[in-house]
Amino acid sequence: MKRILTGGILAVALLTGTEAAHAMSCQLVKATHSARSWAKAAETSQALAAQTARNLQRARGWSTLTLSAYTVAGDPFWKAVRPHGVPEKARLSPDIVTPQFYTTCFRGVVVPFVCTTGSSACGE
Repeated sequence: MKRILTGGILAVALLTGTEAAHAMSCQLVKATHSARSWAKAAETSQALAAQTARNLQRARGWSTLTLSAYTVAGDPFWKAVRPHGVPEKARLSPDIVTPQFYTTCFRGVVVPFVCTTGSSACGE
């Protein structure tokens, strides 16, 4: 009897752990913004990514939100002018990497600087 009870408790513990693992979900958040300075474009792009993640948190009903840097390619506004993405000669380096954001910047077609920020937003 003791053996059956112990096995039942272990099974419940494993199920609970599995359910908790499945409750966590993640989604890529990507934001692009432009500005007259490289620093301002990066700052605004990161702020927009953070706001998008908070909106996602509310929409999904997550009680927690964790952001982790996620590499993304630059996303130009003018797709007709740059149909194949950002050309190598327009890219600025180095990329800006923090624990929460990965930001790639480049010279814009109409505006001086454009930055795209990527983050993996996870919550439960």
